[in-house]
Amino acid sequence: MRISQNFDSGAIEVLSLDDPQDIRLRLRADNAAEFRQWFHFRVQGAEGQALRMVFENAAEAAYPDGWPGYRCVASYDRRTWFRVHATSYEDGQLVVEHTPERNSVYYAYFEPYSYERHLDMLGWAEVTPFASVDSLGATVEGREIDRIVVGRDSPGRLPIWVIGRQHPGETMAEWFIEGLLERLLDAADPVARHIRERAVLHIVPNVNPDGAIHGNLRTNAAGRNLNREWLAPDLNASPEVLHVRAAMQKTGCSLFLDIHGDEALPYVFFSTAEEVPGFTRETAAKQERVVAALKAASPDFQTEHGYKPGRFGEELLTLASKWVAHHFRCVSLTLEMPFKDNANLPDGNVGWNGARSKRLGAAMLNAILAHLEAP
Repeated sequence: MRISQNFDSGAIEVLSLDDPQDIRLRLRADNAAEFRQWFHFRVQGAEGQALRMVFENAAEAAYPDGWPGYRCVASYDRRTWFRVHATSYEDGQLVVEHTPERNSVYYAYFEPYSYERHLDMLGWAEVTPFASVDSLGATVEGREIDRIVVGRDSPGRLPIWVIGRQHPGETMAEWFIEGLLERLLDAADPVARHIRERAVLHIVPNVNPDGAIHGNLRTNAAGRNLNREWLAPDLNASPEVLHVRAAMQKTGCSLFLDIHGDEALPYVFFSTAEEVPGFTRETAAKQERVVAALKAASPDFQTEHGYKPGRFGEELLTLASKWVAHHFRCVSLTLEMPFKDNANLPDGNVGWNGARSKRLGAAMLNAILAHLEAP
């Protein structure tokens, strides 16, 4: 039996493989920071064997509150992922028990979104009549920060920005953006057509490709949490934010959506901008239109559960959606999806996954349309 992780977004440390019923593992830290929670690895040669995998340092994860109620995901073909029900958190250790039905099986913290799929998405967007793809600049390790622009820039069209995967382990963000793009670029969809006629959308599906390929949870290749860099990004340490922010300065911003995942809360929710200095009653009314429209479009979204006021403290304006709300005086929201399941609409087989994230991304077009139709 072998365990490997030397592939796109692979991450695990193997301590012992001597006993299939006592496989000892450790969560691997980000490549240049001490955040750890993401894992993604392949087990070979274990068909029909009952495996008991113990993640010894689960209590040292960035968000240990994310383990209770969590279930590992697994796949034989890297296309269909399912939840491993025998997942538990005991005495500071995450325990996954599973009997593979095939010789080769992959396990991950959440359904991965590969860099190859990212490039494929850019390709099919580019060849549609409605989109163009460009680069905003280079990452720490020289990868492109890809932007998809939908709609023609002309007078009266509102600039809208959607970004994902500042935190690379939050792969549901890029699944969400794929779903949004599939609907947005559909010639037969009337909502998409109306949006394309009234707005220019600047979409950055993966702000942090270095971290994604490294298998990081939260940081870029330089160890920076990009969603704490927006007040003063650094060319050498956080060029990803610097380049995205510079592009936004050129286009302006009427609506900003920053797409994320939350380890602990089993809900879909917005982190809103009421605490941002300069937040006005007019912006509050526009924000409420977006929130209400998404709630009407998708029963997966709710407003009862979310972050408590004051959560971000002095860091507030270092966060993307808070800095954008303050700088552009616009509707600016962080969308959070669960790593676990949506407690309001649970699915015992897959939990929250890529397909559900895509459906939510498609539903977001209704909220964008509501924003465009605001008086």
